Amino acid sequence: MYEVLEDYAQTNGLRQTSPALKLLVGLASILLCVSSSGPAAPLLVAAAMSAAILILAGIPARFYSRLLLVPVSFAAMSIAVVLFITPGGAVLFQVPGLPLAITAGGADLALLLLARVFGGMCSLYFIALTTPMAEVFDILRRLRMPAVFIDLAMLTYRFIFILIEEAGQIYRAQVMRLGYGRFRESVQSFGMLAGALFLRTWENGEALVLAMDARGYDGRLGIPGEARPVSLTALATALFYLGAVLGVSLSTGGIALA
Repeated sequence: MYEVLEDYAQTNGLRQTSPALKLLVGLASILLCVSSSGPAAPLLVAAAMSAAILILAGIPARFYSRLLLVPVSFAAMSIAVVLFITPGGAVLFQVPGLPLAITAGGADLALLLLARVFGGMCSLYFIALTTPMAEVFDILRRLRMPAVFIDLAMLTYRFIFILIEEAGQIYRAQVMRLGYGRFRESVQSFGMLAGALFLRTWENGEALVLAMDARGYDGRLGIPGEARPVSLTALATALFYLGAVLGVSLSTGGIALA
């Protein structure tokens, strides 16, 4: 997954656009989503970010939809609970024989949460699929963030995907040996997976330290960076988009079913 995300970030149609502008648009979109009191603005953000990812950046629609499937599925499960536990307003649906009902207030809150999650994830994927992480870390360095924080963030980001890859390899080997056929075997296999994963992660960490020392590591990781100027057209487009989202958020915040 790490290689796939970085490949798209390095070869997408927005690769030559200023990373600072892309980061500004993505983070501002996330803030507008979580601060909006109505679902219209987050849905507009989701549509705009998805259009930028699919059309301008040229990311395949199938791959992008698979990325969105995981957070949206988790959000849907949480929102299903919100629908039935939030009171307020007229009853829209009553479960026969059970004290469970969907009210207008619950539907409003569920729709708002789903829109916020969808818009925020689309904005986050806009950053991840169009901006290499090396450029993000370079921007943090230019903003005078502590070098220790940047180094830890770089190592953590890399080791997350190493951990996922190692876990996937061990799990597939266990499945091929029928390690998850029964409940007791599943518990034992999971315990073995956790132990082996800890050891492999420790070994990878030691190997990384040795490799860094062999290359003359002096306590600070180098970050390749390339300053790209922000074009007036791109800046005007970004400001127009953010202004439109802000206007929609302010004008539609009071719309509700209740």
